[in-house]
This record gives sequence, C-alpha cells and structure tokens, in this order.
Amino acid sequence: MRRMFYQALFSVHLLAACQQPPAVIMHAGDRAHIPDKVDRDLRTIIEERAIPDDSVRLVVRKAARLLMVVASGDTLKRYPCVLGEAPVGDKSMQGDRCTPEGTFTFRDKYPHREWHKFAWIDYPNEESWRRFRQRKRDGLIPANAAIGGEIGIHGVPEGMDHWIGMGHDWTFGCIAMRNADLDELWTWIRPRSSILVILP
Repeated sequence: MRRMFYQALFSVHLLAACQQPPAVIMHAGDRAHIPDKVDRDLRTIIEERAIPDDSVRLVVRKAARLLMVVASGDTLKRYPCVLGEAPVGDKSMQGDRCTPEGTFTFRDKYPHREWHKFAWIDYPNEESWRRFRQRKRDGLIPANAAIGGEIGIHGVPEGMDHWIGMGHDWTFGCIAMRNADLDELWTWIRPRSSILVILP
C-alpha cells in the first residue's frame, strides 16, 4: 500500500513540472470515438506502398483527438492523442493551455526523462506571431501577454498509457500520445523538414 502511495506521489511530481494529470470529467460534445491502434506497423504500411519518406505528413484533428499519418492525400494510420486542457481554439498566449493550430515543422526531438520522448514543434512560427500581434491590436489578449512556447508531441510516464485511452485533455498545450505509438512514429519526425498540420 505504501509503495502504491509513493508511486502515485512520484507521478504527480513529474507532472507538476510540465503538465497536469488527466481531468476527472470528460469534455462533452466535441469528441469523436478514439480508435484502437491498428495492428499493422507504420513502417510496414509505408514500405508496402513504396511511399517516399519525405512525402509523409502528420495531421492532428483536435476535435477527434487523432494524430494521422498521411501521404499523397491518403491516411496511412491514425493514433489517439490528447491535447491542452483548453482544447477548443487556437493558442492565443502563454498560459492559456490551448494547443496551437496551423502548419508547423519540428525544431528538435530527443528522449525525455519524464515524458518518454519529446518532439519540439516550431511554435511560435511566423504565422503564430502574426496572429498573436493581431490579437493584441484587437484587444483580445492583454498588452503584456507573452506568446509562450515549448510545445511538442510527447509520451507519458512509464505505465501511464491509459491517460491517452481515457480521452481526457490534460497538457499545458502539448499533444500527448501513448509511448509505443510515439516510438512507431519517431522515424518520420524529422527536425526542420517534417510537416505537422494541427486542425481544429
């Protein structure tokens, strides 16, 4: 019993540094069914179809909580994911806990002590800054607001894949996936070249 208590406490401590644990209550009305992982490995699908690596794109559909791998207009594979605690709408500023929308690349990717692996998205990019400045001019965000950053695709602490399966949004703006899914996708996340499109 004591061991379980300390394991739970350690998990919460890990989250406090970056994100929060899944909420208890589901967000209603905006969630499509999250499919189970397809058994066929992404590499097998790509090799069978002779798809060039540089034609692979990643697309996140926020309303469906899906990260999709696409090439030449076809969806090759879909993975469940979860988002920032405020899942509806584009990221406006630091601290709003929204996941940004738009077209991005990746700055870097690396193993992560708390989140398994981290693929760092190039938010804010030029379009993010344009929207941010316009929101300030329109009075939609405070004049002293910061744009934020450190957004990425990451996994979960070991043994916590159920945080994705529950479908609760809990990050500060990142896209979280099951660890095995992120491992399978890792090869096709190429810093400074891979494209990620995040849609509402």
